[in-house]
Amino acid sequence: MEITAEKQNHRHFIIYKPYGYLSQFINNGQKQNSKRLLGELYDFPNGTMAIGRLDEKSEGLLLLTTDGKTSNHICSGKVEKEYYAQLDGNITDSAIKKLEEGVEIGFDGKKYTTNPCKVFKLSTLPKLPERTKKIRDERHGPTSWISITLTEGKFRQVRKMSSAVGFPTLRLVRIRVGSILLDKMSVGEVKELSDFYI
Repeated sequence: MEITAEKQNHRHFIIYKPYGYLSQFINNGQKQNSKRLLGELYDFPNGTMAIGRLDEKSEGLLLLTTDGKTSNHICSGKVEKEYYAQLDGNITDSAIKKLEEGVEIGFDGKKYTTNPCKVFKLSTLPKLPERTKKIRDERHGPTSWISITLTEGKFRQVRKMSSAVGFPTLRLVRIRVGSILLDKMSVGEVKELSDFYI
């Protein structure tokens, strides 16, 4: 689906959000005064908003726009978001099946069962830039990588889901939103697009 700005000249961006950055432009409280914000990466126009979030420890594709309608559409639960997750341990077929069918996680103090999603184990290591903060290596036990594709986006959902099946997430990178790919972007890179083709 092509989303174009109507009447106004809205602007759209994609960025490779680095590890350690918040998906916002202003600090919301004293504890966050030392946090790194998106405005350090590029001179975004006034009114730019992140479409959805990646938590501070997550990396990868983040869409930004000045158009609220575009943001609402992408966050509506109809658009797929795909992540690569490095897990603590060698994930089993039964754990993958549980993730696919939906697992119970905590959200806002209540239990929530996730919607069915697409999950598969990666047969080769993904080609991703090295993270600024090192992740423990194989000397401390095996790790494995999965692709997980969701249409919902609860707070820290992938991390909570992988923990629920016994394989905590060590690294999380969003690689796709709809048909927009992280592809060969470098960490911290910002690209402006004329439209979002979702």
